This record gives sequence, structure tokens and C-alpha cells, in this order.
Amino acid sequence: MKANNHTIHTSIIVPALIALSISLQSCMSGSANPSPQSQAPALPVMGTPVSPVTVYQEFSSSLEGKVNVEVRPQVDGYLEKIYVDEGAYVTAGQPLFKINAQLYNEALNNAKANVLAAQANVQKAQVDLDRLKPLVDNAVISDVQLKTAKANYNAATAALAQARAMVGNAQINVGYTLIKAPVSGYIGSIPFKTGSLVGRGETQPLTVLSEVNTMYAYFSMSEPDFIAFKNKYPGETIEQKLKNVPSVELLLADNTVYPQQGKIELVQGQFDKTIGAINFRAAFPNPNKILRSGNTGKIRLPQLFNEVLVVPQEATFEIQDKVFVFTVDSSNKVTSKPIAVSGKTSYYYFVNKGLSAGEKIVLSGTGNLKDGVQIQPQVVSADSVLKANPI
Repeated sequence: MKANNHTIHTSIIVPALIALSISLQSCMSGSANPSPQSQAPALPVMGTPVSPVTVYQEFSSSLEGKVNVEVRPQVDGYLEKIYVDEGAYVTAGQPLFKINAQLYNEALNNAKANVLAAQANVQKAQVDLDRLKPLVDNAVISDVQLKTAKANYNAATAALAQARAMVGNAQINVGYTLIKAPVSGYIGSIPFKTGSLVGRGETQPLTVLSEVNTMYAYFSMSEPDFIAFKNKYPGETIEQKLKNVPSVELLLADNTVYPQQGKIELVQGQFDKTIGAINFRAAFPNPNKILRSGNTGKIRLPQLFNEVLVVPQEATFEIQDKVFVFTVDSSNKVTSKPIAVSGKTSYYYFVNKGLSAGEKIVLSGTGNLKDGVQIQPQVVSADSVLKANPI
């Protein structure tokens, strides 16, 4: 009975162990040798499209009116009246400020009185001259007295001219007490109030008057940008090259584009050594007086590419300031390639070297890729990418 029981248990256990061993071997074999296709990551792939595009170089700028005049007093005194308010538009010749003129009016009256006295002295000298001349002619007296009378007359005449000049000077000073707008434009800030003592020694002007029919946008280029700028446009001189520069745009502080286009018309003669840049000026018409002195913005210099390769920035990665993409070959293996970027937008790079039209690149998920890795390409049409994010 015992032998039979032992035989029965062995016959049950051995086949079970064999089956378990086979199952474990099968699992281990499957884990150690997975199919290559099951390991390959599935990543979106697109063919590199070619498109005509316009890209922009942007340069920070500050705006000033074509004419900015500091209005300063030319005589000393108390500010009696302010005829305008800050921000008001005034025309040339319009009164702006009045300085108390009492002192200058009195000086004018004194100068006029001196003229009257000088005129009386001339008349007296003329009478003496007329009285002595016939006596000398008749040899009653010597000509010495006549010469003295002539000298006195000449001195009186000179004193009269000097007195009249003093009147003119006093009138000018009286005129300076009423300060008028030298040009048409907008009034800036007015730091002084009625009753303030102002004069020629003040560091601050009474106000700044800006003529804003034309606005100047000042910006600067680095030396490499300036060299590229010179090489980009035809012409022997900078002046000739500026004539071939296309119109520029002004991006305002709220990132809207100013509706009027401008023209670069001036380049400073030399580089600023402290910042390594050269200054430019672009002129913009300002018919609606939207722009004011002190505004800031960005100059957008356009560059047209008739045919350029378009690569989404999300498909790229950088190593030591160089931009790379992963290309996909016919066996679905990836290879990293450096590309030369000739321009960009917020979403795309425009490539002029390193890729060919239609070459497949990995669109996203490149963070863990290495050269030679095989992927499962999920083809995405270039049209759908460009439609989702227009250039």
C-alpha cells in the first residue's frame, strides 16, 4: 500500500514540474529576446517643407519728434502766467508763459528818457556849431572853437545812437517776458508753477515742445549685424545702400504694429565704443498724432526668402550654441544633423544649410533619442503643421 501511494504522488508531481519549467523557460526566453519592433518608440515624423517667407530682425528703439525744442526763459523774473496746459497742442507764435515785466518796463522807460536827453544834447551841439561857423568864416574867431563844437556835436550824436540802442535792448527784454511757441507741436511737462522764480540759469526748461508730424525712431545695431546689413543691400556707399533698404515696421509697446511704415534714413558716422554698436534713425509719418516723444518700441527690418526650408523649433535641440535635428532614413533609424538658421519666428526656424527639401525629420519627442536608434515613424503632413501654426 505504501509503495502504491508513493508511485501515484510521483506521477502527478513530475509532469507538473516539467510543465512549470517549460513555462518559465518560455517567459524568460520571451523577456530576454523581445522583438525589435516592440521596443522602437513611435514618434511623429514630417517631411521638411519649402516656403516663401518674410522674416524680421527686431531692434529696440526710442521715439522722438522731428523737432524737440526746449523752451527756456531769456530773462529773470517771477512766472506771472501760464497760458497752456501739459499735453496741449499749440501753434507757432502762440503765447505760452508770461514773466513779470515791471522791472523791464521801467528799464525801457529809463532808456527812452535817455534818448530824449541825448536828442536835446544833439540839438544844443547843433546850435553851437551853427553859431560858430559864420564867425569862423568871417575870421572873427579862430577855427579851434569850431572844431571843438564839431567834436561836441559828434559826441552828442554818438550818445544819441547809444541811447537808442539801449531802448532797443530794453524792448527786447520786455518782449522776452512773453514767451511764445517757436514751432507748432505738443507741450511736454511743465515743472514750474505760477509765482516760481525762473531765469537763464535754470537747469530745467519751462517745457519741451515737440513737433510730431514726423517721428524719429532711434535704434542701434551690433557690429556683426551692421556687417551683415552692409552686405545684404546693393550699393557702393552706405547712402546708396540705404536707398535699397525696404520700408521698416514699428512694433509698439503693446506688440501691435504701427499702421504707417517708416524708412531708414540715417546711420551714425562711427561706433559707440562703450556698447560696440552703431546708431540708426528711421522716420515714420505720424498724421494722426498717435506717436509721441518718449514712446518706445521695436524696429522690424524685413528680409524676404523666396524659397527656404521651414523647420518647427520643437523639432530641434541645441548643443554648444549649434542647432540640430534628427533625420530619419529609409530603415527608420535616426541621425542627428546640425542646421544653419538664417531666420526665425516664434515657432519656426528657416534653414539654409544642413537639410534638403522633403527630408524627414522627427517632429517631437527627441529628448531621449540617440544616433542609430530605430523608431516607428508616425507621418504628419507638413501642410497640417503649417496650417496649425501659420508662418
